[in-house]
Amino acid sequence: QVQLVESGGGLVQAGDSLRLSCAASGRTFNKYAMGWFRQAPGKEREFVAVIHWSGGSTYYADSVKGRFTISRENAKNTVYLQMNSLKPEDTAVYYCVADRVYSHVIGRPDYWGQGTQVTVSS
Repeated sequence: QVQLVESGGGLVQAGDSLRLSCAASGRTFNKYAMGWFRQAPGKEREFVAVIHWSGGSTYYADSVKGRFTISRENAKNTVYLQMNSLKPEDTAVYYCVADRVYSHVIGRPDYWGQGTQVTVSS
């Protein structure tokens, strides 16, 4: 069982940067692939980024590639999402997710956090 708690959301202007954090419980954090999804108002949840349990592999949605960076610190049971050059269309609730299988994180991860709001004004 993994519990996930996100932090770091807020209101920023277009072009600004923001870093989200996700603290995970459990002694086996370093065996889980971690990722981020987001859900904008009136839209379905969409995949944003995933990182392998080793940190050695990452994958991004085309909409954020080159602007967002996912990373993790297994010693701190924490995963991060560094978001640069933010756009109004990045406005959404961002969810931290986890799954033992890397590919599952992109589709239907087992564990979800409660989400943190990111709002980008133009």
